[in-house]
Amino acid sequence: MGRRALNRFSESPSLRPRAERVEGSNPGQPLRRLTRAALGCFVASLLAMTAIPLVAHAQTTKLDEIIQRGTLRVGLTGDYRPFSIKAEDGSFSGLDVDQAQSLAAGLGVKLEIVPTTWPTLMSDLQAGKFDVGMGGITETLERAKTAFFSTPVMRSGKTPIARCADKGRYETLADIDKPDVKVITNPGGTNEKFDRAHLHAAQIIVFPSNAQIFDELAAGHADVMITDGVETRLQQKLHPGVLCAIHPDAPFDTSELGYLLPRDIALKLFVDLWISQSQETGRWQAELTKWLE
Repeated sequence: MGRRALNRFSESPSLRPRAERVEGSNPGQPLRRLTRAALGCFVASLLAMTAIPLVAHAQTTKLDEIIQRGTLRVGLTGDYRPFSIKAEDGSFSGLDVDQAQSLAAGLGVKLEIVPTTWPTLMSDLQAGKFDVGMGGITETLERAKTAFFSTPVMRSGKTPIARCADKGRYETLADIDKPDVKVITNPGGTNEKFDRAHLHAAQIIVFPSNAQIFDELAAGHADVMITDGVETRLQQKLHPGVLCAIHPDAPFDTSELGYLLPRDIALKLFVDLWISQSQETGRWQAELTKWLE
């Protein structure tokens, strides 16, 4: 084969490298296309896996369960006026009994009151014994670790109440925190926690029944009790001339009361809307006034 023929043969397009024959080609393009395709498949698979539990969750919210059951179960301690009090015949009355009836009506279901206690309040909620906790529950960070709270319905704070004859003796924590002072409290709630956090010298007496605790105070079996301002005002009214609320408008701390809820966003949104509408129409304040006056 002559030199000219050999040159023509070596220059044939069929023998050139593919990268030279394909104009503008890039050796990295196939790899990038493969990577993008694999990433797309991964994202699609991830979305498919997460979509299933999301759909399932949306179909089994606590709100849906309540409506399907036809009953709203409300947990009440029945020992905290004006929010709830349990009579000897087992019936409940109070501000939050009326509010529970209103919430059940808004849901279009019947109301079932479930008795609970302050020491077992959180465990009863976690066990599913009730759907909503009411009755003057203080919103705390500790409780919020395992539950939701509604929009606050009231601002309050811890303040003392004592026999009227001794009213001037217990105005400050320093006045109260003395070895000869007997401070009475109910077990398991924020009252006892406040006392143990702030009182180190005073005698703390835990009385089992919050419904009768103010009778103990009036009888002289204790010197003072520290509780929410709203409760001291009412007990002053129920024990005229005997028990006196001490600076309920200037409590030792501030707190908010609300309704205790399971971690179900659908139920929380419904309850918050119901509270908002109740407050905007003035119905909630009217109920509060009725029970305080």
